[in-house]
Amino acid sequence: MSKKSSTPKARPRSRWRWFKLLLLLLLIGAAAAGWKAYEHYQRFLATPLATGNAEPTLLVASGDSFDHVLKKIRKIGLHEGHDLEWQFLAFQLHVTTKLQVGEYALGHGLTPAGLLNKLASGKVIQHRFTIVEGWTFHQLRAALAADPTVVQTLEGVDDDEVMRRLDAEGIYPEGRFLPETYHYTKGVDDLRLLKRAYLAMQELLNEEWPKRDPDLPLANPDEALTLASIIEKETGQASERPQIAGVFVRRLKLGMLLQTDPTVIYGIGPDYDGNITRVHLRTDTPYNTYTRAGLPPTPIAMPGRAAVEAALHPADGKDLYFVARGDGSHAFSATLAEHNRAVRRYQLRRRGR
Repeated sequence: MSKKSSTPKARPRSRWRWFKLLLLLLLIGAAAAGWKAYEHYQRFLATPLATGNAEPTLLVASGDSFDHVLKKIRKIGLHEGHDLEWQFLAFQLHVTTKLQVGEYALGHGLTPAGLLNKLASGKVIQHRFTIVEGWTFHQLRAALAADPTVVQTLEGVDDDEVMRRLDAEGIYPEGRFLPETYHYTKGVDDLRLLKRAYLAMQELLNEEWPKRDPDLPLANPDEALTLASIIEKETGQASERPQIAGVFVRRLKLGMLLQTDPTVIYGIGPDYDGNITRVHLRTDTPYNTYTRAGLPPTPIAMPGRAAVEAALHPADGKDLYFVARGDGSHAFSATLAEHNRAVRRYQLRRRGR
């Protein structure tokens, strides 16, 4: 009687050992790859972006997704990291739902995390536009038109239409815009900046007019603005504004002619060549304060805060005259005789030289 041969059981066990070994190798390989990816990601996080010598800017527009922003990052030459690393970092920092519209400066030393945090915080580039004290409206419009960071919408639009668009139809624009530095972000247009400056001047007059000195020869805030514009153009040294204001206020009270050259020059207009003559002083225009009493019909420039305050709070005293010394300051006199001596001392001597 023959015996059945038994099947060896070592073979399945051997296959299982090989399977476990293969699995272990795969796990080790995956762990090594994972560690390598982790190290690469950490280097990506810690390495500043290569922005080069220039500091590029990144514009996040309304409606941009993070994918759009990432394409813009690549387009300006930042090739660090894999797109998946940027995506994962954005997910980690919760940036994908917090993107703020605006223009961002990518300064030196900025890391990927720093850049994404900046996009989420809204720390956008702030541009500046300064309206200079004493500018005319023509100069203001020319400066706005020449600013490359301002969106131009008023090219070819006349002054009357500009004021209509500012909801100030029929108001003469001269002097109506407060000289200050206005901060704004990319995309602002010229009309919006003018609106801010116009409202700022209105607010200043509304605040300061009720606090004016008593018995001023000014009927309303518009006359205060006109006087302030003359003070602005006559002042060479800031400390003299109240004194100059005092001279003009006393002249108005006495019914004397203001006799101020800047109003005459404004009345001459574009034909003024920088040299005021006796003919100019004798030629009558609505702005010639040598031929017409009282204030001119409108402001002649943009007065700053200090000039407005001086017009409403002039310095006390008896002076009725002043003459330029030639260094930006003025000599003030209470009588015509004193004034004539000052003219001979400063003006005629300077002309002789």
